[in-house]
Amino acid sequence: MNPIFSPSLHSQRHQFVIDFVRKNKPKQVADLGCGECKLLKQLKFHRNIELLVGVDTNGAKIKKNMHGLAPLSTDYLQPTYDQLRVELYQGSVTQRDARLRRFDLVTSIELIEHLTLTDLERFASVVFGYMSPASVIVSTPNSEFNTLLPGLTGFRHSDHKFEWNRSEFRSWALKVCLDYGYEVELTGVGEAPQDQQESIGFCSQIGVFHRLQGNDLCNALHGSDVEEVFSYTLVYSVNYPSLHDNNTLRRVLVSEVLYWAEHLKNRWMEEKTGRTNGVLPHRQTEQGALEELPSEPRTPTSCTDTLDCPVDYCGRGDDEEQEGAESLWANDPQQQSGTLNRYVFVPLAVLWACCPKIGELSGSLGNLRHLLMDHPRVKLTQDGSSLLVKCEEQDPDQVDGGLEEDEDFLAVQCSHRAEPEEDWEANV
Repeated sequence: MNPIFSPSLHSQRHQFVIDFVRKNKPKQVADLGCGECKLLKQLKFHRNIELLVGVDTNGAKIKKNMHGLAPLSTDYLQPTYDQLRVELYQGSVTQRDARLRRFDLVTSIELIEHLTLTDLERFASVVFGYMSPASVIVSTPNSEFNTLLPGLTGFRHSDHKFEWNRSEFRSWALKVCLDYGYEVELTGVGEAPQDQQESIGFCSQIGVFHRLQGNDLCNALHGSDVEEVFSYTLVYSVNYPSLHDNNTLRRVLVSEVLYWAEHLKNRWMEEKTGRTNGVLPHRQTEQGALEELPSEPRTPTSCTDTLDCPVDYCGRGDDEEQEGAESLWANDPQQQSGTLNRYVFVPLAVLWACCPKIGELSGSLGNLRHLLMDHPRVKLTQDGSSLLVKCEEQDPDQVDGGLEEDEDFLAVQCSHRAEPEEDWEANV
């Protein structure tokens, strides 16, 4: 059957659903009889969907194919604000489950012909009556088209209990609409030859059902009276990483802050001393590996160019700041024998003002400080205004001999002061 269609017939059916999703942007979608999860694997890329559910009686088939619905590595490395949860259930479409009520879209692709007529009545009661989704897409074979399928005798599949012609499908669809308060549009995929399209119709006939507005209120009034039944078995569930999750947001923000702080430190050391530590900045991936990042910034201008101000050194004109900077030399808690750790100050105001992604992720300077505070990968000054970026370790003898002439290594601070910080609580 499929070789006579290009694209294949099952691809056309799935594309029909995808086109509907693109146009109507449902947030909650359930595929009944999900089988090998092929449709779900395509729908997961449509990030207007927040909850994607598959149901099938064959639990072994679900378990075999469920891993294709897991997040990709790029979903962890570059999470967005989109939210997606995927759930797969083992269960029958003739049984009720409260977790599938009031979805935006329910699909039943080439499923109903596998049901007995008794089960088909239960299917209509469960899907259109109990689940009561806003839209339902049902596809089923058109028996009138069978005469065009080479070598076919009987039904298209040995498990089919019936195959309807267009008139039979229309009658069933109109009865569903009358019983449960829907309207239907009849169409299909898999076109017949041009001269037979009107007389035979589509190879797969499709009904697109929409719940009537008056039925919305009726269902809402009676929704609290419906017994909550949980007859399906949850086989698989996963939440995709999202910046709406505070832990994910903080992880991405810290990674971005450390990258930019390292870059600014390296650039400042090159410009002011003519030397570099020779190490490109790295960012830790979700799996704990180090990912090498480009040494050039990902914005057209450097931080100092953006602020259009000279870079000055911490403590140059302020005795308190100078004293605080000097204390770093003597009181580094992680100082090891034979070495002396040195730091560069990178003000949070600089990072927030001239690194667009940091500003976007944090929202305000106050939020940025709040999200970085107490994070194990971040070292802030005591007042929380600057990030401490560690330079390469120095031999104490070398430091003692050149401390006075190299005191400029102690800190980087911009002479521009940022706007007063916004209150964190006011921005929640």
